[in-house]
Amino acid sequence: MAQARILMIVTSNSRMGDTGKPTGLWAEELAAPYYALMDAGAEVVLASPAGGPAPIDPGSVKPKGENDEIVERFLADAPLQALVQSTRPVAELDATQFDAVFLPGGHGTMWDLPTSPGVTRAVEQAWAGNKVVASVCHGAAGLVTARRPDGQSIVAGLKVNSFTDSEEAAVGLTEVVPFLLESRLRALGGQFVGAADWQPFVVRDGQLITGQNPQSSSLVAAEVLKALGL
Repeated sequence: MAQARILMIVTSNSRMGDTGKPTGLWAEELAAPYYALMDAGAEVVLASPAGGPAPIDPGSVKPKGENDEIVERFLADAPLQALVQSTRPVAELDATQFDAVFLPGGHGTMWDLPTSPGVTRAVEQAWAGNKVVASVCHGAAGLVTARRPDGQSIVAGLKVNSFTDSEEAAVGLTEVVPFLLESRLRALGGQFVGAADWQPFVVRDGQLITGQNPQSSSLVAAEVLKALGL
């Protein structure tokens, strides 16, 4: 088969609402899936709502030498660092030309993925084209405005997962995020299934693959590889 192509859509947002607190993309949620997909021979294109630099949540990166192996690899990877600084504007891309859309998390996503017409269009294009749609943690924020061709939410009636309301409470951000992701997915008709706080968890329902938290990044990547036959 031809080389699999994955459109990875990350946040452009570096602040938690009007609090001034820094946020962005969670490093592991980019690094673990990116390397799993690349190492399996796939092509990964990085895009974001605004294009250009994707901010990394400072809470997700420690000084060099103190991170998990996958984050250390990310920090030492000059070509990938350059890609993170020059993401493609998602609105310029045609998601039907990819085999999967992958949405890494980080709290930054909660503000810009749901409000980006380009993100919504990309997810809808992928869904309508029967492509794989995957998210990790808060990346599922990119699913909440997307609809199937029949007008239903793409999560309606499907098993779905994300960062849970319990985990949001545990990190003290319930009143900061613009909405609670688990609650929103449930309100859209998703059959939310999850694990205990901070446990690795992924659920697949057809072309939809969703994982709960940073600890679930590798599990989601493995399911995407399986879905693509890689």
